[in-house]
Amino acid sequence: MQQLIKLKVKRDIGDTITTYFEFFKQNLKNFVNIFIRYNGIFLIGFLGVSYLMVTGFMGSVGGSTMYNEAATDTANLYFGLGIIGFLFLFFCTAILNYSLAASYAITYEAHPTKDVDKKNVWHFIFDRIGSIALFVFLAVSMFVIVFIVGMVLSFIPVLGTFAYYLLQIGFITWMGLSFMAMLYEKRDVINALGEGWTLLFTHFWKAVLVNLVVGILISVLMLVVYMIPGILLGIYLFHSSETGVELEQSAVAKIIFTIAGAIFLMVASFNQSMSQLTNSVLYFSLHEETYNEEARKRIEEIGAGE
Repeated sequence: MQQLIKLKVKRDIGDTITTYFEFFKQNLKNFVNIFIRYNGIFLIGFLGVSYLMVTGFMGSVGGSTMYNEAATDTANLYFGLGIIGFLFLFFCTAILNYSLAASYAITYEAHPTKDVDKKNVWHFIFDRIGSIALFVFLAVSMFVIVFIVGMVLSFIPVLGTFAYYLLQIGFITWMGLSFMAMLYEKRDVINALGEGWTLLFTHFWKAVLVNLVVGILISVLMLVVYMIPGILLGIYLFHSSETGVELEQSAVAKIIFTIAGAIFLMVASFNQSMSQLTNSVLYFSLHEETYNEEARKRIEEIGAGE
């Protein structure tokens, strides 16, 4: 029988990365089931958004002549609505999927099992939905500022590029640790941001390197997943070019591109959860390293036993 993983343990960089993938492997089936259950409605939304963007883009291409101005305007409207719908869904899925990962890790830590109850995960999120929505809104707002600062820094030769990526990883790590502090320690948003900041800069290189290495490995994994619909699309496009099919007028092409777009968006949503799951595992390690709660608890238990 596979041994359950303890999250609240002081670990070095390598052990933290190894623990993350062991935890991910051990809980993959159960977590994916929970993810699909609560993201089902968003899959329908992604299909709708993908359809609007595909229809709008193909309509713009097909109606780009001066004799089809009305059709082009309609196509641009579809595309614009698709973009707006995508941004709205991105915000909603960010709230849900970052919360799912954090809630799953916290529920697991409280009662270690490979079959974490999906109802407990959802109730944990629902009870804190207001704070979660506020946190995500602030995080997105701050990300815009960080992105602009990062773009300015990137103009500096060599060092600017390094500073840009360090800033991005540092910000993502800060948000992930703060999010966990808010949920696990029941802090308010501002207080949680302060705790996340403390954990980040107390263990800066450990936190950043864990996110960097795990982020690269997850990106490779996501790239492999993206290749599946990408290869199928490539085959279809090659076949269409060989047979002379006008893609912008083809209903089959529209259906295929719509489904492929929805798959891409859904995988990106799953990537949101994987990112926060990394910081959830990291948070427990850094929290224990900083406060030694489990170590003190074991010492007290030993003392009480004597």
